[in-house]
Amino acid sequence: MTVGLESRLGGSAVNNGECKDNGAEFFAKGIFKKDNPTRALCKTIIHFWKDQRILRVNKRKATVEMDLKSQTVSASPRLIIHGGAGNIRPMSPQKYAQYRDALLNIITKTNAYMTTPVSLKQEARSSRTGCPSALDIATYAVELLENNPLFNSGHGAVFTRDGINELEASVMVSSGFAKRGVGVTGLRRVKNPILLARKMLEHGEGDLRGKADLGWASRDEAGENLDIPSAQGHTLVHGPSAELLATKYGLDLVEPNYFFTQTRWDEHVRALEREKSEHQVHTESWATATWSADEFLPQGTCGAVALDADGVICCATSTGGMTNKLTGRIGDTPSMGAGFWAEQWEEDGTPTMSPSRRATPPWTAWREYLGAQSPVVELSTQLKSMVAQCLPTPFIYQPVAQDQRLVTTRSAGLSGTGNGDSFLRVAAVRTVVGIARWTGVSTAEALKRVAGRNGELQRSAGDRWGKTGEGEGGMIGIEAVVVRDAASGDIVDIRHEILQDFNCGGMFRAWIDEHDHAVVRIFDGIKDGDYAVHG
Repeated sequence: MTVGLESRLGGSAVNNGECKDNGAEFFAKGIFKKDNPTRALCKTIIHFWKDQRILRVNKRKATVEMDLKSQTVSASPRLIIHGGAGNIRPMSPQKYAQYRDALLNIITKTNAYMTTPVSLKQEARSSRTGCPSALDIATYAVELLENNPLFNSGHGAVFTRDGINELEASVMVSSGFAKRGVGVTGLRRVKNPILLARKMLEHGEGDLRGKADLGWASRDEAGENLDIPSAQGHTLVHGPSAELLATKYGLDLVEPNYFFTQTRWDEHVRALEREKSEHQVHTESWATATWSADEFLPQGTCGAVALDADGVICCATSTGGMTNKLTGRIGDTPSMGAGFWAEQWEEDGTPTMSPSRRATPPWTAWREYLGAQSPVVELSTQLKSMVAQCLPTPFIYQPVAQDQRLVTTRSAGLSGTGNGDSFLRVAAVRTVVGIARWTGVSTAEALKRVAGRNGELQRSAGDRWGKTGEGEGGMIGIEAVVVRDAASGDIVDIRHEILQDFNCGGMFRAWIDEHDHAVVRIFDGIKDGDYAVHG
């Protein structure tokens, strides 16, 4: 087994992924060799630095990765996906297993893709690792969701009242692209709308500078000549124009019947009939063909949020819209700020760092941590020297002094799902990031205030809550934080967090946790446990 130690601390020589420093090599091997007498101590040290969020252990590759002092931060890629939220009702164990297996398959495939280096010819790769970028990762996951008829996007899209499939999609990045985010809507023939949104974002670099083929034009389905040289500076493009852009980009177009599934058609017909019968019996009925208290009618989206090694966050979202929406209706999914948002900003200090992390020097914390593992821990001079070669020392990793001026770079990206009209009314996703940015609270706390129980979304429904589907929904996201010393630029703290919250019956979701494990949830976790027992 080849044991590698990757370090940007400057304390060890690294060549082609193999550590050439004897002390560091000894330490790295000590983690994985069972017969090494210092293995227990090495593992204890590993656990401490993992807690400090500056060291990662990859057991599959038997490598230890540290990144602390470098001016260029290498983040740990993270991923979360969702398949819609709303009035999700209790289901049979077989149905639950069907959703669970689909989400698990998609998150696992995307995780494998996320951690595999790609060709250097692929422009969107991460510059730090050569692995796929956040844009690559998020759109890859959503494309898989679009191809699965269980979820309300692409092949599983719902029908309008007129029995038509009209699709929408969007992407946005926290940094790295001039347009930052785009949306497409009113699509009837684009097989994978998320790929069209991605192409618009990527071509935006040239479009905003007037670098477009002005001689290109084509006919839409009605035979009308449309002059569509590019997406130009537009953020949102609809219908025939958007589909002609898909043709220009070389994306797959399909016949409208590709989007037909019997399940969605039956939901469409059943809901229209229920709406009609309810109003015939009860003139004051709240019944609509878009929502039911007794049946889950998809009104949400599919989405993914990814963080890459460069620290860029991308959110990608796709949907068929609300069941039995009006033909031509535009929802929150392609509307920037309502159904999706990603942003990066800087702020003085570190308002989201806990006081304990701010006040305890890491070297002191290490000693306390070691002391907590056993009654007495005393390192020999030789062992101290060996450890110092491998790990950050007090002279490398400076504690946060009380008078030290800190600068924090924060990034957040979120994808929303649920009743899109409610998301539009409160600019839901941008509101979350706005709260986090302008009040200094964590994005998780901001998310709770908007999409959590009794949050802004729920309150927006007023007395219609629980009667029309208004206000229902949830969001997934990622927040990344890098804290630096303002004077030296040294990194003081690195952390990132998977985000999720919802106020309704459930939200189909899956993510890769900090231990590199795939996790799937539909309900609140407790109910999911019941299915795990009885399924």
